[in-house]
Amino acid sequence: MTDAEPPSSGQTYEDATLFVPLLAPGSRLLGLDLGTKTIGLALSDVNRTVASSMETIRRKKFSIDVLRLLAIADEHRISGFVLGLPVNMDASEGPRAQATRSFARNLNQRSDLPILLWDERMTTQAATRLLIEADSSRKRRAQVVDKMAATLILQGALDRMRH
Repeated sequence: MTDAEPPSSGQTYEDATLFVPLLAPGSRLLGLDLGTKTIGLALSDVNRTVASSMETIRRKKFSIDVLRLLAIADEHRISGFVLGLPVNMDASEGPRAQATRSFARNLNQRSDLPILLWDERMTTQAATRLLIEADSSRKRRAQVVDKMAATLILQGALDRMRH
């Protein structure tokens, strides 16, 4: 889907201005940092101003992962996903970005919730830097870096949506 097409649910967007009108008032967004072994999750508040770290899901296979994501979406009244898109520093897209787009397409087939792809350049590095500054141990950083990256992804999108 291109950003020029009219908005509809169950689609993937890269433009927040097309994504926002699809969201139910008073609903939350779920931020996702998709890794090869884990998915970091972050949750917005109902006013969509603040992102909070939620949890990290250990990936199994897509069908199991998506059932968990949809259960979380239902439990927290989610009206959309914000999925980090790992774009290279030169704005090109490599294999990880292609895998993320594939994940979004597959998720669209299982859910009517819209997905906003959000440029996640440097979020994992920023999360790691914040954890080092907080004097977290290497083991602790490994446990929380994905959900912290998801929080930075979601917060960036929330900030953009407000402006």
